[in-house]
Amino acid sequence: MKAPVIITAGAAVAVLAFAARPATVDAQAAGPELTTQCASCHALAKPADATLDRLWTRKGPDLWYAGDKFNRDWLVGWLQDPTTIRPGGVLWFKHAKPGEPRDTIDAATVEKHPKVDAATAARLADALLLLKSGGLVPEGAYKPEAANMMMGKLAFDKLRGCSSCHQGQPGQGGLSGPELYDAGKRLRPDYVLAYTRNPQQFDPHVWMPTQTLSDPDLQRLTGYVTSLGKESK
Repeated sequence: MKAPVIITAGAAVAVLAFAARPATVDAQAAGPELTTQCASCHALAKPADATLDRLWTRKGPDLWYAGDKFNRDWLVGWLQDPTTIRPGGVLWFKHAKPGEPRDTIDAATVEKHPKVDAATAARLADALLLLKSGGLVPEGAYKPEAANMMMGKLAFDKLRGCSSCHQGQPGQGGLSGPELYDAGKRLRPDYVLAYTRNPQQFDPHVWMPTQTLSDPDLQRLTGYVTSLGKESK
């Protein structure tokens, strides 16, 4: 037998505050197409077994926080005509080949993402955007007025070493992380800031380092990253 619930004025405030927090949405509830078309390669719910083995064997990036991460217009377009986001695939070292003066990526071995039609892309995007991290990406954390593009670019290219893993421009930068030269179209600024601040809160074994940046540094870096690609509009 369930105990009766009595809500006092103070308790009611607490309930409303809790209800206002972003909640993780079940993938099936978000859209059955996700489970039939996406779940074989992507985690649509936060993994209970966040182990190193799981990271090593996953086929695609996690999508359980897609609603915090992606811009809808980009997502709808990309699903219809996917381009390579991770030059080295999800696990770059599986596609590395010896070369001079450095190793390179064998692009032919990186699996391509399937295309879908426009109607399916819109449905999948809407369903994916319902998937939230449950509060890992605070809304409004990025303050555009605090961004300094010149200092952000300097941090990306030199001071923080971002370009050793990411490309800020096509063909310029590292290959082990996702390219960022269209990040302004693809990614939400609040997500960029939250992920840069602490990548391990999204996956405890992900290899992107936590650099303990100050908030001004995070604001500048986020401003620069999310400016990339917008100039081509």
